[in-house]
Formats: sequence, C-alpha cells, structure tokens
Amino acid sequence: MKADLPELLQPQLPPDGLTIKIIGLGGVGEKVARYGCMQWANLNAPCRVVLIDFDSFEPSNASRMGFSRPGPKASVVRQDLLPFVANSQLTLLEIEQYLTKENAGRLVKNNDVIFCCVDNHQSRKILTDHVRTLHNCVVISGGNDGVEIRDGKQRRGTFGTVQIWIRQNGVDLTPDLARYHPEIASPADRHPNDKSCSELMTSVPQLVLTNLAVASAMLNAFYLLLCNALHYSELVLEIAEGRMQPVLPIRLLSNP
Repeated sequence: MKADLPELLQPQLPPDGLTIKIIGLGGVGEKVARYGCMQWANLNAPCRVVLIDFDSFEPSNASRMGFSRPGPKASVVRQDLLPFVANSQLTLLEIEQYLTKENAGRLVKNNDVIFCCVDNHQSRKILTDHVRTLHNCVVISGGNDGVEIRDGKQRRGTFGTVQIWIRQNGVDLTPDLARYHPEIASPADRHPNDKSCSELMTSVPQLVLTNLAVASAMLNAFYLLLCNALHYSELVLEIAEGRMQPVLPIRLLSNP
C-alpha cells in the first residue's frame, strides 16, 4: 500500500536542535557518520553528533570502510569529518567506548537520536533495555548479513534490515528492537568486551555495497521522520534483487 506522502519534504527540527549519537563505526556506522554529518551540517540548525566506538581501524578493514589512517575509529572518523563541518552549526564529539550496561545511562539520554550500527545482538539488547527506561528517544538500528556459511546455509551478504523505534512520553509509538526479534531479546552472540583481540580482528566478510545501502536506508528513515512523513518502522532490503521494502507500516506521525 503506497503511503500518502506530502509533495514537499521539509525537515522540522526541535527548537534546541538535534543530539545524534552513532554507536558503532564499522562498515555501516562509518558511512552513516560521513554522509549523515554532511546532510546534518546543511540543516542550518544546532546539531551535536557524538561518535561512539572503542574499536580501531585496521589495514584489513580498508576494502569495506573509508578511513584516512589506522587508529581508534571514533577519533579517526571525527578528524576526517571536521574539515567538512567546520563552517556549520554541527559539533562533532568522540567517545572511545563500547556501549555496556554500566555506561548506557551516560551515553544514551532522553531526547537523543541513536543510530545503532553495532554488529552484535548483545549490544542491541543493552541499548533496548536502557531506552525502555527513557521517556523520549529515537533509535534507528541497521545491520546486514555477511558473506558466510552459517547453519549449513550460504549467505551472500546482500540482505539488510533497518528498524525505527520511536519512544515518546514513555510510550512506544513503534515496536522496540526486540519485540519481533528473538535474536535480540535473547542474544546468543558475545559482546565485544567479552571477545579476545584475535576474535575482534576476525570479522564476517561484508559487501561494501550492502553496507552503503543499509546506511542510506537508515539516513532516509531519519529524514522522513524529520519531515513528519515516516510511514514504516521496519524495512528490509536485498541489493541482489533490487528490493527495498517496508515490512512494518505505521501511521504518519504528527509529531516526530
């Protein structure tokens, strides 16, 4: 069913501007940060962007991530982006930490917009449990399957998902990250803090084009939300099939 979208999409920003936090700066997150900051810097409004990740860029990451030098992801991405936002109202900060149960209350606060770009369900569960305690928050979570053989099935790495969780005045306007996803509600994987250095350096191969498609879908969803035109709370994409499809429609929001 086609959404009845307005002819003109015009962002409507809060009077005090936006506070955006990007958690995870890997294959998807570094693209959200780079292209998102370019867009948000042109909103002509105060915007505070916080880059959150404890991991580092390694030379082996160069085939699917864009970075100027190896080093801590939050610091490298911030330094790379500073020249592009220098003449705007966008403030760019970095926090070199993983999201944990202990620091979630410091990193994620009321009225934040969270781009969750982590690659593990343990971190998504920690974020979900904390945001449930907040009155107002927007979470946009994205991920994709890697190129691998898992459970006897080969994954070609061309599938991705995006979830949009809107919490307003202590009420969920859209489903939280775990409601329809048991893999998040009861994660079977491990948090980055619980992995060895060798495990952290060994990641499932991902297609850079799938990462870019997921990042674009996350940013598109936020743009629609700012324009009071968001009409879905979950979206799936499959780049091999040329498909991007909302799977959980919602009513058009009168207040983002």
